[in-house]
Amino acid sequence: MNLYKITSQLRRGILLLAVQSLGFTAFAQSVDNLKLKDYRPLSIYKVPQTKVDKAKYPVIDFHSHDYPKTDAAVDEWVHIMDEAGIAKSIILSYATGATFDSVVDKYARYKDRFDVWCGFDYTGMDKPDWGKRAVAELERCYKKGARGVGELGDKGLGEFYSLPTPGWGMHIDDVRMKPLLKRCGELHMPISIHVSEDAWMYLPADSTNDGLMNAATWHVDMTKKGMLNHDELIATLEHSVRDNPNTTFIACHLANTCSDLSQLGRLLDQYPNLYADIAARYGELAPIPRYVHQFLEKYNNRIVYGTDMGYAKDMYQTTFRILESADEHFYEYDRFGYHWPLYGLYLTDTTLQKIYSGNGKQILSK
Repeated sequence: MNLYKITSQLRRGILLLAVQSLGFTAFAQSVDNLKLKDYRPLSIYKVPQTKVDKAKYPVIDFHSHDYPKTDAAVDEWVHIMDEAGIAKSIILSYATGATFDSVVDKYARYKDRFDVWCGFDYTGMDKPDWGKRAVAELERCYKKGARGVGELGDKGLGEFYSLPTPGWGMHIDDVRMKPLLKRCGELHMPISIHVSEDAWMYLPADSTNDGLMNAATWHVDMTKKGMLNHDELIATLEHSVRDNPNTTFIACHLANTCSDLSQLGRLLDQYPNLYADIAARYGELAPIPRYVHQFLEKYNNRIVYGTDMGYAKDMYQTTFRILESADEHFYEYDRFGYHWPLYGLYLTDTTLQKIYSGNGKQILSK
């Protein structure tokens, strides 16, 4: 047996012993047959590990969706929220019409724990009177209980996050959107909007992409006719925020600028009516903890907490661990899909209070 094989066997044996000592079970594969999608390293560093059962301060989750299918499931969610310290969840329904009404009715028993936001109705958007009809439906949803709009979503071909009718070809800065955006400001309805995807999703899904497995799953096909690229979509957001200063906008997922947060920082510096949520981007933020710590501390008046990952208790606890602790070199494959080790951001109490609920309360009270 050659030295390479002996060394490989020793390393596997040491790893398996470490795994067993940590209480994990793992299926170890030979490196000769290993596929990247099956790579599951387990940290053997003997460093502090923090379990945050409950958020340090009460939380408003600004990015959730209509996950439960039954009243019992809604009750279960509220119980989990109580245990995790989630004071309120914003349900981004995408919906208008009867669909929106049914979502409102589902959560009506817990009016203090959930806000249900509506979408825009793009039905007949090619007709001359569409804007007037869309505003009328927005006002109807407001009377039904909507106190915000979202999640709008454009990954290059238009506002497709909408029930029952997607707005393909309609970007947020389209002149036809102006009456809706203006009316949102008048009704004090913030707009939660997802534009683009993070930069990894535009890069080739090959061996040079350090976010490869997620990049392959969420790859953006720029060969489609009419597709706007990442920076063009960020520009549509900026145009809308700039041209509607009395309307509050919340850029979902840090405007998908995680690989270059200076893009978002420039917008936050320039437009006081823009906020951003951190939903479903913990896996992108935690690998660069010092830079992200500085960014979130600097813009702590403009960032709100969000999840966008269901409502499992351990999901909330993972987000709290990343935001609150100084833990080093831990993994979360199943939830985030990357192979990067993660690090706690160790935010200050002041910043935690603002991100968890302080900024959210200001948005909801405007």
